[in-house]
Amino acid sequence: MADDPFQRRFAADASLLPHMADLASDRVLVALLTEDDYRAASFLDQRLLTDRVGREWMAWSALPDPSDAPRADFIFHIGHVGSTLASRLLAETSDALPLREPMLLRTLAQVAERIDRPESLWSPDLYRQRLAQVLGWLGRGFRPGQRAVVKASSVITAIADDLTGPDGRALFLYVSLPRYIETILAGEASMAETLAQAPARMARLAVLLPELPHALWQLPPVTRVAMSWLCEMATAQRALPAVEPRNLWVDFEAMLADPANALAAQCGHFGMAVDRAQIDAAIAGPIMRQYSKAPEHGYSPDLRRQLQSQAAADHGAAIAEAIGWVEALAKRYTHLADLPIR
Repeated sequence: MADDPFQRRFAADASLLPHMADLASDRVLVALLTEDDYRAASFLDQRLLTDRVGREWMAWSALPDPSDAPRADFIFHIGHVGSTLASRLLAETSDALPLREPMLLRTLAQVAERIDRPESLWSPDLYRQRLAQVLGWLGRGFRPGQRAVVKASSVITAIADDLTGPDGRALFLYVSLPRYIETILAGEASMAETLAQAPARMARLAVLLPELPHALWQLPPVTRVAMSWLCEMATAQRALPAVEPRNLWVDFEAMLADPANALAAQCGHFGMAVDRAQIDAAIAGPIMRQYSKAPEHGYSPDLRRQLQSQAAADHGAAIAEAIGWVEALAKRYTHLADLPIR
């Protein structure tokens, strides 16, 4: 295996992306990407697999461990709070390789959720072994010294401590509860997505808050949005403690108010050179005027604020009820009082 050219290349070359896993057959789909593919992709999911992208299923056991790849840094978030924008700005101002929502992280999160249950396909030892493998694969670059920055999907925060380890650096993006509710209500697609994810988040919240005195069916739609915020914030509170210097918590609304200084702080946190000219150019360029997940569409901080204000005006009573629901839980579970509920 050590003399196999593919094995040697795979161990060090980011162009061979372990894209997704089939747990039932214990196989991994390997896709062939260029660095431009990584930088352009908003999501490393099924949308990546166009006809021009070569790929092949391979047995997981046939894939080698990475050869001395550095550990990737991570961007975590609660969803719809600018994580893709942050990833694009960091990539624009540094040599970082952006990996946005790689699907293998979802596989690890699914396995971790069931690792102590009888139906788990992996043993705890196999989970730890493959966790280390995946982290090594995601840390590879296209040239020596290039660092990978992985933007995870919001549900991956549940295993953030597994991914970063004791020394890894992470950026965590969030907003206050009112701004989150307004943001979700402002978009039909974001509302539909949040409601679809509500059952899984309610299940996770019930683990985080023992004897949770509510069921999902009791919650009206806007309160389900508030529950989703609470689930992700409480998850980050456990997995990414803000008191640890390796975890940089950033309010996205504050970032939009002063993007240049926010971006400089994020570069510094990740150990990247802080080049003010590059930062200013990135802020002045098209990235801040595009919808980061679909750059062909225009979007701006001003438009975001307008949509939030309209949502607040249209749903004021339901928003107040949802905030009150979270505040009542914060009285019962006092550690939640540190979260930005207002």
